[in-house]
Amino acid sequence: MGSALCFSLTAHRNAADRRRASSAPVRKVLFLKLIEQGATVLAAPALQRAVDRYGRENVYFCVFPENRAILDLLDIVPAHNVIELRHGSLQTFAIDAAAALRRMRSEGIDAIVDMEFLTRAPAILGYLSGAHTRVGLHRFEEEGPYRGDLLTHRVQYNPYLHTSEAYLQLVEALEADPTDLPLTKRPVRDAPLDPPRFEPTDTDTARVRDLLAVEHGGPVDGPIVLLNPNTGDLLPTRMWRTERFVELGQRILAAYPKVTIALTGAPSEREGAEDVRRRIGTDRVLCMAGRTSLRDVLVLYTLAEVLVTNDSGPGHFASMTDIDNIVLFGPETPQRFGPLGAHAHVLWAQLACSPCVNVYNHRFSACTDNVCMQEITVDQVFAQVQTALRRRGFRQSRKRRSAG
Repeated sequence: MGSALCFSLTAHRNAADRRRASSAPVRKVLFLKLIEQGATVLAAPALQRAVDRYGRENVYFCVFPENRAILDLLDIVPAHNVIELRHGSLQTFAIDAAAALRRMRSEGIDAIVDMEFLTRAPAILGYLSGAHTRVGLHRFEEEGPYRGDLLTHRVQYNPYLHTSEAYLQLVEALEADPTDLPLTKRPVRDAPLDPPRFEPTDTDTARVRDLLAVEHGGPVDGPIVLLNPNTGDLLPTRMWRTERFVELGQRILAAYPKVTIALTGAPSEREGAEDVRRRIGTDRVLCMAGRTSLRDVLVLYTLAEVLVTNDSGPGHFASMTDIDNIVLFGPETPQRFGPLGAHAHVLWAQLACSPCVNVYNHRFSACTDNVCMQEITVDQVFAQVQTALRRRGFRQSRKRRSAG
């Protein structure tokens, strides 16, 4: 259906002779980034560039409701400039899309930045918005999905750029010559791209400490290590085995008698996280999965010392704080999707078949045996945890060191 719409709208564009980009200046920019809250963190430098160039009140964002929370926490785009699209059914999506398009036209949106990697709905929405400048990825001679020819500024998809830099190039293309294909012909930035810092209020901190106390049966003293086992991951090939999280938890607690482990996760992962807690087998493990909002999770990162997670949203959310963030990569590459910030530590086996999920296969891998994740051992992860805790001034017990 998407391919047919892209083809029909391309024919409409050709018939209307509207192929040439307008020379009118860009004043109001709307970003289309419907999914993946973790990727929205990677988009933060690009959003900030647009705000610096066009003014905060002139930057808009279109997103699915369930992915809005991180956008509000980033606090780059004004809340009243966020447009939500529900997608529970085709009818609901069509109704919200029509309302969104009316608002885009009434607000005078004159530029669209499509931040999705070669998916069709954003390209269609961007064309129907009436914006005279439309930036996004075009497949050119690549084997990517067909999206028609609906953009005025066509950017080459570059699989060798980190995603945060790729998003930044989309913003830079707004001011580029649209005939100088493929865009963008400019150097990649050398400066690090960092997300905004999250600063909890005193009320935030007190609330999360209370949540921890309720789960613990009293105040939590000493260092906290967070494990995010992703027991309900939508991409099973990214999962590190549950038994390894269990073993890791047991080794951390044995080596650091004052450490408390907290398990994080979405409400749908509560049961799986509870199973991990039971299997670690001590009251020094708390299950916070499903007990926290996204804001609470970021506050928890400011209270904890270390996070261990697979390649998923939490790995990117944590980069907004000073927690040491250990992220396990397998079917995707940290070269493109690694978390930002100086406190991020990546473990990746770098198998010849990895990465096997990408924009060219719609993120559907043929893999049924994620050796790339299995190659990451408990010893490797535990060593990273030890290094992080040592750097923060926490030493493992002498008894444990002498034993082993």
